[in-house]
Amino acid sequence: FLLLGGVLYFYAQTNNITATGDDLFPTVALHYMPQAISIIFIIGLISALFPSADGALTALTSSFCIDILGLKKRTDLTEKEKKRKRLAVHFTFAVVFFLMVMGFKWVNNKSIIDIILKVAGFTYGPLLGLFGFGILTNRKVNDRLVLYVCLAAPLVILGIDFVNNIEWWQKQLKLGAWSDSIKQVSTALFGNFKIGYELLIYNGLLTFLGLFLISKPQPVSKEVKTILEHGAR
Repeated sequence: FLLLGGVLYFYAQTNNITATGDDLFPTVALHYMPQAISIIFIIGLISALFPSADGALTALTSSFCIDILGLKKRTDLTEKEKKRKRLAVHFTFAVVFFLMVMGFKWVNNKSIIDIILKVAGFTYGPLLGLFGFGILTNRKVNDRLVLYVCLAAPLVILGIDFVNNIEWWQKQLKLGAWSDSIKQVSTALFGNFKIGYELLIYNGLLTFLGLFLISKPQPVSKEVKTILEHGAR
């Protein structure tokens, strides 16, 4: 896909095609290619998108049914009732996906991938922090506070990014003249530095720090103490 994207841009430059962003692919495929090639392009696009959408829907349905609803542990439900709940959850997520697509259509941003990567920086940051903390440390966290840390970290980063990239937010949200004062604050605090896609890293690091603050060293078990004592002797 990376090679195809590069070839499309070279083709557009060669043939003076002005379409950019998400409009480039359909413009080249439907208006500058033979009909047979256009059909192949459309089939290839569908074959690439359907597995991604299907995989995401299946993963969300499985995660919600197992982790949130706990269907595997529900002995009070029959298999028929469990299946009905799974289908209801699957249909609900499909509707949510449809509404999100309509929302992106309403936003009418020609480079929607930029918004997706921006959102991913907030949603995947806590996951990255949780994963890193679990792999790199052996500390015991306060389970009741983990959710608050995972919610607070993206909110803090969102506030910082809003000030740092006020131009981007102004373009997306059509902010008023009051955003000019935010630009002055941004210049005073950050100069010419702008946070990019490394937003994910900052979010993960802040989550990691928050988890560290609400954790304590894991107590050493009796078995480990015994092994250490015998080893010292």
